[in-house]
Amino acid sequence: MKTEDYSPILEGAGIRPTSTRLLIYEAISRMSDTFSLTSLEDELQSVDKSVIFRTLTLFHERRLIHGVDDGSGLHKFCLCHNHGHCSQEEAHCHFYCESCQKTYCLNEDSIPPIDIPEGFIAHTVNYIVKGICAECAKKRG
Repeated sequence: MKTEDYSPILEGAGIRPTSTRLLIYEAISRMSDTFSLTSLEDELQSVDKSVIFRTLTLFHERRLIHGVDDGSGLHKFCLCHNHGHCSQEEAHCHFYCESCQKTYCLNEDSIPPIDIPEGFIAHTVNYIVKGICAECAKKRG
C-alpha cells in the first residue's frame, strides 16, 4: 500500500491524516510482530522522537494499535488488523523469547474465554507464552 492509502483508516478512527502520521502508520503496518517506541524510532530516524511518542499514544487511544505487556518492562505494541474495530474475542496470544527478548504475535491463537467472578469487571486480557523462539532454538543446536 502507498502511504496515502492509509488515510481512510486514520480518518475512520477520527484522526487527521497528516503526512507524519501516515508515515508512522505505514511503518507500523510493515511490522509483522510487536514493536516498541525504540524500534519505531530506529525505523523512522527522520521523525522527531516526541512526535512518534505522541502519535503512538494517539493510535493507542483510538485502538489502531494494542499495548502488549510481555513482562520485559518495555512497552510494546501490535497493529490492530481491524483498524480499531476489534472485539475482545479477536484478541490473540503472544510469545516472548527469553533469549532474544523479541515478542511474537500468535495471530492464529485467540485468548481463551475466561469466566470472571460476578461483580468483577475486566478491562484488558494479556496472554503471554514465554520460552525460546525457533530462531534462538536453532542457534542453541
